[in-house]
Amino acid sequence: MAERPAAPIAPELVLETETGFTVMSPSRDYHVGRDPLSDVVIDDARVSWHHAVLRPDADHWTIEDENSTNGTYADGRRVHEWGVGPGSVIRFGNPSDGPRAVLVDRPPERPSAVSLPLATGTFRQPTTVRPLPARTVRIGRGSDNDLVIDDLIVSRRHAELRAQPDGTYEIVDLGSHNGTFLNGQPVARAPVTPGDIVGIGHSAFCLVGDQLQEYVDTGEVSLDVQDLMVAVDHGRKTLLDQVSFPVGEKCLLAVVGPSGAGKSTLLNALTGQRPADRGTVLYDGRDLYRDYAELRQRIGLVPQDDILHAQLTVRKALAYAAELRFPQDTARAERRARVDEVIGELGLEQRADQPIHSLSGGQRKRVSVALELLTKPSLLFLDEPTSGLDPGMDRSVMHMLRGLADDGRTVIVVTHSVLSLDVCDRLLVLAPGGKVAYYGPPEDALAFFGYEEWPEAFEDFERDHDRDWAGDYRESPFHRQYIDNSTSQPYLAEAAPVGAVGPPPKAQSWGSQLGTLVRRYAAVLSADRTFLVIMIALPFVMGAMARALAGSELVQDSVMDALLILCVGGVLTGAANAVRELVKERVIYQRERAVGLSRSAYLMSKIVVLGTITVVQAVVLTLVALLGVDLNAPDGKGVLLPPLVEITAAVALLAFTAMMLGLLVSAMVRKEEVTMPLLVLLAIVQVVFCGALLKLNGVPGLEQFSWLVPARWAFGAMAGTIEIAKILPGDSTADPLFRHETGVWLLNMGMLVVLSVVFGYAVIRLLRRHEPAVMRK
Repeated sequence: MAERPAAPIAPELVLETETGFTVMSPSRDYHVGRDPLSDVVIDDARVSWHHAVLRPDADHWTIEDENSTNGTYADGRRVHEWGVGPGSVIRFGNPSDGPRAVLVDRPPERPSAVSLPLATGTFRQPTTVRPLPARTVRIGRGSDNDLVIDDLIVSRRHAELRAQPDGTYEIVDLGSHNGTFLNGQPVARAPVTPGDIVGIGHSAFCLVGDQLQEYVDTGEVSLDVQDLMVAVDHGRKTLLDQVSFPVGEKCLLAVVGPSGAGKSTLLNALTGQRPADRGTVLYDGRDLYRDYAELRQRIGLVPQDDILHAQLTVRKALAYAAELRFPQDTARAERRARVDEVIGELGLEQRADQPIHSLSGGQRKRVSVALELLTKPSLLFLDEPTSGLDPGMDRSVMHMLRGLADDGRTVIVVTHSVLSLDVCDRLLVLAPGGKVAYYGPPEDALAFFGYEEWPEAFEDFERDHDRDWAGDYRESPFHRQYIDNSTSQPYLAEAAPVGAVGPPPKAQSWGSQLGTLVRRYAAVLSADRTFLVIMIALPFVMGAMARALAGSELVQDSVMDALLILCVGGVLTGAANAVRELVKERVIYQRERAVGLSRSAYLMSKIVVLGTITVVQAVVLTLVALLGVDLNAPDGKGVLLPPLVEITAAVALLAFTAMMLGLLVSAMVRKEEVTMPLLVLLAIVQVVFCGALLKLNGVPGLEQFSWLVPARWAFGAMAGTIEIAKILPGDSTADPLFRHETGVWLLNMGMLVVLSVVFGYAVIRLLRRHEPAVMRK
C-alpha cells in the first residue's frame, strides 16, 4: 500500500450532512454525489451522480464542482473551485434549499474502540440517544424490557446495564443464548467505561458523556482490507501477498483470478475462518480478528456446495435452520414469520413447499442464500455461487446478488465466471501468488491489462510468471483512485493478535439442539425413498439367507454358517446405514458448526436416529432367521436369558457397533465415492476375523488384531449362548470366547460396548478436523 503522509498540513475536518457525519482525513479526496459508492452519498434528484469533490490543498480544503447539472454553492455563491474550512456551509443543487453540508473542526465524541467512527456506516450517527440511567436497565427482545431490541438473535431477556452506587456501570449477561460482548469479547459480568462498546445482537451501546448511545448495524457497513499476508510451509510458500483494498457500503465485489491465485485463502481470511498471518481486516472500523467473537454473527457465508438437505422442502429446511440459529426462547410464530420474509425476499414463494432436490441449480443457490439471510448478516460472502450453472442461471444469480447489495448489504463473491461482472461495483483480480493485479470498476479491467477477452488475460497470468502484476497496478492511477484515495479508515500496520476464540455461543441448549437435529435427520431419512427401501429389505433378505442355512434346527452342518450369516448381516446392516452419513453432510456440518452447532449434539443425533433404525433392523434380521428354529442350547437355556433373546441382543449390539464403525469411516474419508469400497472391505474383515473361518486363539498378531473386530465378540457371544462346542466339537470351536459361561458372555457383550465408545470418541476427534481453523485454536 502506498505510504500516507506522516504529518498532513490540512486539518482533519468533519463534514456534517442531514444523514450523518464524514470525517475527512487530509490524506485523500472525498467525492460527493448520488453514486452509492461516493464518499458522501446524497440521495436527491437535484444532485448529480458525481457532483463535487473535496480535496486537501496545502493548509486548507478546496471544494471543486465536477461539472454538475445544478451546481455547487459555497458560502452563498455558485463555485467551480473554492477554499473551504471550519464553518463553511455548502449547498448542492440549489443555493437556498438544496442538500446542505457544514464543515466543523472537531468531531463529536464517539466510541473509542472504533478506529475512525465517523467514517463507518454503523457509528456515523447514533440510532437512539438516552440519558444515562440512574438504575438498572434490562435489555432484550421482549416488550417488557426497559430497552427493547427488535432482533431475533437477541434473547427475550438478554442483559442488564446496572448503575453502581459510585456512579459507574456494569453490564451483566442474563444467560442469553447468543452472548453479550464488551469490546468484541464475550462477558458474563464486566464494568463498562466511557468509550467501551457493549454488543448485543446487531446493536452496540456506548457511554458517551451523560448519554447512553445506541448504534444499530443495519447492514450498510464498509470493509477495509489492509496488507493481508498468508504463508504456509513455514513461510516458504506465500498464498496472499500484501492484499489491500476497501469495500464500500452496499457494494457488490467480485473476486476473480486463475486457479491457485489465493481466492479461497482470501475468503477464509475475510470471514475470519482462517485469519491472515499479518495484516488487518476492519469491519466498519472494528478489527475483525480482535472482535471476531462478536462480529462473526454479522457474517454470512455461502460455500460452493449447497448447505442444505436436498430431501427437505424449502420451507422445512429453512425452518430447521431457524430453530438452530435463533435463541431458544424465540416463538415458533416468530421463526415462521422470518422464514416467510426471507422466502419472499429471494422470490421463492412458488417453490416454498417443493423438495430442494427438484429445484434448478440457480434456485438451490437462492435457498442457500436464504438460509444465510435468516440472521440478517451485514457481510455476505459467496464461494463460486455460479459454478456448474448455465449462462442464463449465472446471470440470474448475479442479479440476485446485485439486489441483495442494493438492499443494504456488502456482498463479496469469489467466482471463476466472468459473464456477469458488469453488475458488480468493484472487481478484484488476484494474480498467482496471491497478489493484487487489479482493483477497480469491472468495465476498466480488460483495458488495464491490454486484452479484449478474459481468457487471454488468464492465460497470460499462467504463462508470464516474471511479470510484476502487483507492481504494475501499484504504479497505476487505478491504485491511487480506488485504494489510496478510497480507504476511509486509518492504516494499521499489524493485525490485533487472534486470541483463543472458542466456539460461537449456542442459540439453543444442548438438549434442544439434539431434539431439532433428531427431528430434522428423521425427516431427511423418511424423505429418502431409496434409503427406506434398502432399510426395509436388507434385514429380510439377510434373515431369509440365514434361515435357509439354519433349517429347522442348528446342527453340526448348519450352525457355523447360520451364525456367520447373522454376523455378516449385522455388520452390513449397521455399517451400510452410517458409512456415507458424515462425509455427505460435511459442508453442512462445517457451516452449522461455525454458527454454534454443538459437535456432540450433531454426532448424538446420528447415533439416536441411525441407532434406532439399526437395532430394529437387527431384531428383524434375527427373528426372520431364527424364530421357530431349535437352537440346541444346553437344556434350552441361554447363559442369562432365553437363547433367542441373547442372540438377538448380540446381533443388535453388533449392528450398533458396526454403525459406529461406519460413522468412523465416514468421518475419515474425504470423498463420498470411496465409502462403498471401504464398506466391502469392512465386511470381508468381519467375516475373516470373527472366529468362524480362522483359528484366532493363541495365534500371535491375529488374535490381538481380532480384538478390534466387532464381529469377533458378537460371534463369541452367540456361540456361547448355544454352547457351539457341543454342537460342533473340534479345534475351531474350542475358542475360550465361545464358552457357555456368564463371565465370558458378559465379556463379549461388554467389548462391543467398549468398541462403540472408542469409535464414537474417534469420530468426535475427527469431526474437529473439519471445523474452521479459528475454532480449533
